[in-house]
Amino acid sequence: MGELESARAVFDETPEPDLRSWTLLISAYTKRGSPAEGVELYGRLLRQDKLRPDGLSLIAAAKACGAASDLAMARRVHRDAVRFGLHCDLPLGNALIDMYGRCRSPEGARRVFDAMPHLDVISWTSIIAAFVESPGEALELLRAMGATGTKANAVTLSKVLSICSELRRLTPGRELHSVAVRNGLDGNSFVAAGLIDMYAKCSAIRHARTVFENIPQRDAVSWNVMLAAYFLNGQPEDASELFQRMDEEDGVAPTLASWNSMIAGCTEVGKPGQALRLLAQMQDRGFKPNRITIASILRACAAMENLRGGREIHAHGLRRRLTEEVVISTALVLVYTRCGELELSRRIFSAIPRKDTVAWNTMIMANSTHGHGEEALALFREMVGSGLRPNSVTFVAALSGCSHSNLVEEGRKVFDSMLYDHGVVPDADHHSCMVDILSRAGLLHEAHEFIQKMSLKPTAGAWGALLAGCRVYKNVELGKTAARRLFEIEPDNPGNYVLLSNIFGAAKLWDDASEIRKIMRDRGMTKEPGCSWIQIKNRVFTFVKGDKRNPRSEEIYGFLGEVGERMRLEGFIPDTGFALQDVDEEEKEELLCGHSEKLAVAFGILNLRGESSIRVFKNLRICGDCHSAIKFMAKLTGVRIVVRDSARFHHFLEGACSCRDFW
Repeated sequence: MGELESARAVFDETPEPDLRSWTLLISAYTKRGSPAEGVELYGRLLRQDKLRPDGLSLIAAAKACGAASDLAMARRVHRDAVRFGLHCDLPLGNALIDMYGRCRSPEGARRVFDAMPHLDVISWTSIIAAFVESPGEALELLRAMGATGTKANAVTLSKVLSICSELRRLTPGRELHSVAVRNGLDGNSFVAAGLIDMYAKCSAIRHARTVFENIPQRDAVSWNVMLAAYFLNGQPEDASELFQRMDEEDGVAPTLASWNSMIAGCTEVGKPGQALRLLAQMQDRGFKPNRITIASILRACAAMENLRGGREIHAHGLRRRLTEEVVISTALVLVYTRCGELELSRRIFSAIPRKDTVAWNTMIMANSTHGHGEEALALFREMVGSGLRPNSVTFVAALSGCSHSNLVEEGRKVFDSMLYDHGVVPDADHHSCMVDILSRAGLLHEAHEFIQKMSLKPTAGAWGALLAGCRVYKNVELGKTAARRLFEIEPDNPGNYVLLSNIFGAAKLWDDASEIRKIMRDRGMTKEPGCSWIQIKNRVFTFVKGDKRNPRSEEIYGFLGEVGERMRLEGFIPDTGFALQDVDEEEKEELLCGHSEKLAVAFGILNLRGESSIRVFKNLRICGDCHSAIKFMAKLTGVRIVVRDSARFHHFLEGACSCRDFW
C-alpha cells in the first residue's frame, strides 16, 4: 500500500478528522494526479456539521478543481469563498483565478480578479494565463499591469510569450521582448527560451539565434529550444552544427531531451536515416530511449518503409512496456501501414484502450490507402459514435477512402456532413478530395462543374485531380482546360506538363505531345524519373526504367521474358498504350518490359528464399500494363506481392489485386 493509501486508511478510521487533515488529504490527491478524488473529498467536507472551510482548505479545493477541470465544482468553491467572507483574501483570490483559467472559464477568472481589493504579480500572471485563447485581451492585461506599476516577472512573460508562439504573433512578441529587456529578464533562461520559440514559430530564426547567443549562461533547455527552432524552420544542418557545439561550449553536455530533439527533428524534415544513426550514437553514449525517442524512431521507420527496423523497435517497446501508450501504438500503426502490413496495423489499433483522434485518423487513412474504403467509413462512423469529434484530417482520410474505392455517393454524403453535422468547414484539401472522387469514377464533367462552383479559389490539388482523371479516361479537351489552369498556378511543376503530354500521346496526338516536351526542354524542366525499390534483408535495391546495373540483371530480364511468354500463351496482350512514344508496337513491348516496378518485383521473386511475400515501393503511379503483369506474376508464383505507388497500396494475390483494377 502506498503512502497516500495508508494516509487515507488512517483518515477514514479517524472518527472526527480535523480541518487540517481534510486539507492535507485534498492537496495530496491533487499532487499525486488524482484531483477528482480531492474534489470528491471537498464535497464530503462541506457535509460536516462541525467544520467550516478556511482559506487553506478552499485553496486546496480550488487547486483540485483546476487540475480536474471541474467547472461546476469550481463555481461551488467560489461561492463558498464568498459565503464564508474569504473572497478578499489575496492567496485565495489568486488560486480562484488560476482555477477558472484551468477550467477554461476566463469570464469566471475575470469576475474574481475584478472583485479583489489588492492585486500582486501572481494575480496578474494568473488572469493573463486565463486568457490564453484570447491573445488580444491577454496583451491588453499585460499593458494594464505595467500601467499599475506592477513589474512582470519571468512567469508572466513566459505565459504571454507562449500565446504569441502558438498564434504566430510576431509584433506583440517583439513588444514582449522589449518588456523583458526593460525589466532585465531577457537573460532569464525561461524567458529566453520563450523568446526563441516565439521567433522561431514566427519564422524569424535570426532573431531567435540572437536571443540564444545573448543568454549569459546557457543551460540545456536553451540549447534544446534552439535546436527545435532550427528544425522548425527547415534548417537541419544548422541544428546539427549547434548540436556538435554543445559539448564544446559552456560545458553543457547533450541530455536525453537534446538527443530526442535531434532525432525528432531529423524525422520531421525528411532525414529518417540520420535519425536512426543518431539513435545508435545516443545509445553508444549510454542513453536509453524513452517513449519520446521510440515514437520518433517509429515515425522514421515509417518514412523509410523499414519493416525490419519497425519490428525491432516494436519488440524493444514491448520489453519495456511502452507500447501501451497511445502515441507509440499509433506510431506502430503508421509503421505497419506504410510497410504494407495492414492486418498488423488493425491488431495494434484494436488493442489501444483509449483511442484519441490521431489514432482514429491514422487507422482510417490506413484503410483508405490500402483500398478498403468501406472499412475506412465504418471506422469513421465508429469514431463519431464513440463521442470523439472528427477534425479536418479525419475527413481527408474518409474522403480518400471513398476516392480509392469508387464510393461516389458515400463521398458526397461525407462531404455534405462536414459543415452541417460536424461543424467542420471544408477547406481546399477536402474540395480536392471530392474532385478526385468524381474524376476517378469517370465523372469528369461533374468534377469540372464542382471546381467551378467551389466557394474557395481552386487549388493545384483540385485541377491536378481532374487532369489525372482525364489521363485515365482519355479526355483531351478537359485535360487541356485543367492543364492550362495548372500552368498558371504552378508553372514550374514538370509533372503537369508530363501528364498533358501523356494525354496527347494516348490519343496519338504526337505533334501536340512533342510541343509540350519542347516547352519543358526550353524551360529547363526535367521529368521526375520513375523509380522502384525493394528491401532484401538490410539492403535496399533501387531500379529505374531499363535498369541493367544490378548484378543479376540477366536473370531478371530472363525471368520477365519467360513471364511475358507465358502471358502471351494465356492470351494476355501487353497494353502498349502505356509506352507513350511514337515507335512501333514491338519496341513499345520492349519498353514496357523494362519498367522499374516489373524489375523490382522480378528481383524480389528471385530472392524469396522461403518467404511468401515481397514488398515493392514506387515513387510514381503504377502503369496499367505493369499492374496486369504483376497480377499474372502473383498467380504464376503463388507469392503475395505488395506494391505501394505514389497514391495507394496494391495487394496482388492469386491473379487479383485488392484495388479491383480501380486506382
